[in-house]
Amino acid sequence: MEIVANVHLIPNIIANPYLIIDPDGLTLIDAGLPGNDKKILGYIVGLGRSPSDLKRIIITHSDIDHVGSLSAIKQASGARIYASAIESDAISKGHSSRQIKPKNFFRKLLMGVAGRFMKVAPISADETLSEGQVLPVLGGLRVVETPGHTPGHISLFSPSTGILFAGDSIVSRKGGLVRSVPANTWNEAKANDSARKQATLGARIVCSGHGSVVLDATDKFPKV
Repeated sequence: MEIVANVHLIPNIIANPYLIIDPDGLTLIDAGLPGNDKKILGYIVGLGRSPSDLKRIIITHSDIDHVGSLSAIKQASGARIYASAIESDAISKGHSSRQIKPKNFFRKLLMGVAGRFMKVAPISADETLSEGQVLPVLGGLRVVETPGHTPGHISLFSPSTGILFAGDSIVSRKGGLVRSVPANTWNEAKANDSARKQATLGARIVCSGHGSVVLDATDKFPKV
């Protein structure tokens, strides 16, 4: 699904992956659950492109629903992997950068089952990202450190298009934006700081890890 020219949301995947088309190739933001590689690569082929056109995979954080197919997509495309230092370390070990402590029995049971049957293949990032770094994507894609949901979570902001790729630092609900869900948040104070920081960027469109894209986001950032 094309959001604006050359920016696509790959549909029907639990954690939204986004595909950016530039003259030098394609960039993927986040890589879905294990097994989602077929949908992601199929979407690329459906655009008349080849997996080898994928040049970069940028990871916002190392939760399984964002890195589950990372190794398979890397193998199919040869794309370079980018993530923050903290999340890169977790990815190389095949687990999240923080431990989630479920607050109720059913969530604990669900996570236990998922952890038993869904494994992430360890893989090393090719480049670590830090605050203020600008990637040659979408007219200049700026790295914004947004810890809270996880210790090394990053977001990505394109000033030229006004698009913020927020990962799970803020998510979309009923056309609005809310801060990282408390049950999955590593540090709530840092998550609040990150939400306030994002609200100052001037983003007009927010592409979050969960929920629909918010196209008129200026006044919809969480009040924290």
